[in-house]
Amino acid sequence: MEDRLRFIRGDASSPQAAGPKIIAHVCNDLGGWGKGFVLALSKRWSEPEAAYRAWHRGRAGNDFGLGAVQLVQVRPDVRVANMIGQHGMRTGSAGPPIRYEAVERCLALVADRAAELGASVHMPRIGCGLAGGKWSRIEPLIRDGLCAKGIPVTVYDFD
Repeated sequence: MEDRLRFIRGDASSPQAAGPKIIAHVCNDLGGWGKGFVLALSKRWSEPEAAYRAWHRGRAGNDFGLGAVQLVQVRPDVRVANMIGQHGMRTGSAGPPIRYEAVERCLALVADRAAELGASVHMPRIGCGLAGGKWSRIEPLIRDGLCAKGIPVTVYDFD
């Protein structure tokens, strides 16, 4: 089977592909937005941050929490997947904020939507910046959760 995971240099907030696209990134479960990749998203579009903050504010009555995904349309052919895969924002006694099992659940939800939309998925090295995750643990989740289901994925390394 052809490899559906490709790595390119560039900005994941400006996906390089034809057709429908989902930009996937990891968010925390505290409602915080303001560091890391989200800054690139907010520079392009206001909707992902506004939707995330409203989702967090209304969390008593919705699915906001680890493993949940919110898809926000920003252009006719582009959606941003706010994936809750990080518990808190700082490394502490429980280790880094990344929660691999939550990322795995998020990717399964993104795969379902990508399949429905016929979309490719674009992302930075999710979970490896502020969340403190290891790419050696994230990459297999992407391969199993998206690529194995026929979803093409592009990972962007920003210069």
